[in-house]
Amino acid sequence: MTQRDDAWFARRAGKFTASAFADLMAKTKTGPSASRTNLIARLVCERLTGKPAESYTNAAMQRGIELEPVARDAYAFLIDDAIAEVDFIDHPRIPMCGCSPDGLVGTHGLVELKCPGAGKHLDYIRTGSHAVDYKWQLQGQLWVTDREWVDVVSYHPDYPAHLQLAVVRVKRDKDAIDELLDAVIRGNQEIEKIVEELNTIKLKEAA
Repeated sequence: MTQRDDAWFARRAGKFTASAFADLMAKTKTGPSASRTNLIARLVCERLTGKPAESYTNAAMQRGIELEPVARDAYAFLIDDAIAEVDFIDHPRIPMCGCSPDGLVGTHGLVELKCPGAGKHLDYIRTGSHAVDYKWQLQGQLWVTDREWVDVVSYHPDYPAHLQLAVVRVKRDKDAIDELLDAVIRGNQEIEKIVEELNTIKLKEAA
């Protein structure tokens, strides 16, 4: 199994994954956001059918997929260490939850690779804000894998060599992880309740 093949999508179906943790945690002034509502609906459908929802890929996402191997090699050269690629890691204790980090670094670290456009990469070079933009994904990966830190890396091949990588190391945040744990547990309970309710509905006989 490799990331983004059919087996990978099937293994993730119905599960809370790190890439969707931001949607799970999203809130408005009045309560849960539309993105959380849509996430719950998608996971309900996937658990009912056992099939992954159709994935959406735009041009920017496709660009990121194509550049990821190059970004990984550039980061490995920077830290002078090998990166172990993985597919999908289930949480060892919490059901229906997991992540797909872009690589394992040594025995304690992870790497998460981003390949944004030139403007966003410039912002990441100057401010390191990708550590904030992807907070829930990063903390979720550390939670699932039980690792100590993750390097979030922005890569853009068109910048001068010394500016192609913007790397910020993010360490485990216990408070954030506790908050995420609670949200996943509550989300799973909500989904299970909806699935149970829907499974009791029978098709009405035609008149």
